[in-house]
Amino acid sequence: MGRLTGADSGPGRLPEPEAIFAAAMALVDASSPSTPLAGPKPLAGRTITISAGGTREALDPVRFLGNRSSGKQGVALAAAALDAGAHVRFLAAHMDVQAPAGVELVQVESALELRDAALEAAVGSDVVIMAAAVADFRPAEVSDTKIKKVNGNDAPVVRLVQNPDILHELVVRRDAAASTQLIIGFAAETGDEDGDVLEHATAKLKRKGCDLLVVNQVGVGRVFGQDQNSVIILSGHGAAPQSAAGSKSDVAAAVIDRISTELSRVRPAT
Repeated sequence: MGRLTGADSGPGRLPEPEAIFAAAMALVDASSPSTPLAGPKPLAGRTITISAGGTREALDPVRFLGNRSSGKQGVALAAAALDAGAHVRFLAAHMDVQAPAGVELVQVESALELRDAALEAAVGSDVVIMAAAVADFRPAEVSDTKIKKVNGNDAPVVRLVQNPDILHELVVRRDAAASTQLIIGFAAETGDEDGDVLEHATAKLKRKGCDLLVVNQVGVGRVFGQDQNSVIILSGHGAAPQSAAGSKSDVAAAVIDRISTELSRVRPAT
């Protein structure tokens, strides 16, 4: 599905070369598990839910509140999880890149849609990775028509309401079920007068109660839309912080490797 040579959109569009390559490699791995191309599959038999991209909160039929997330890191995580043998449920908000071939794709727009999709996908998942940039707030009211300029210099007042804390809700539900599911959060932080990036992230880890929190510093020219990333992986169980840097694929590989280690400890494969 996609844009054709004219103005139409529909079946018949040639997939992107990356998607063709990924699908071909998946077939090679599936048919030749003992070949060097296949490699070890530490997440074989596991199901991982990954969210990616940025949510958009409608203001009117034309405008929305959004963020700068490109979805690149989430896509890299999905690709790394697939490469490790996992079945991936991929919850895609707005992204600048395509979801990798081979995932179970669910498209979402807003934080409320992502919440519903995440709670549903988490059922039966060994791991949930919330890498999407979720809006903290949404407009209290959505206009059915485009909001027009008014005479004079007065601007419309937009009242915001808080969105649900999806990550924390996932943790609460997991704990209530006495499950060994791993839940991983992402934190895009900026330092301010109240603390630096790591201090804010450590406080967030305690509030959310997730197993791991992947932290990166954001700002002008940092992370969003870039191909390189640098993160610190914080543990909710007392392990020392772990750094990972390089391309977003390199960072994804490090995160998935850490998840594989944690998963083998708390939830051995059957």
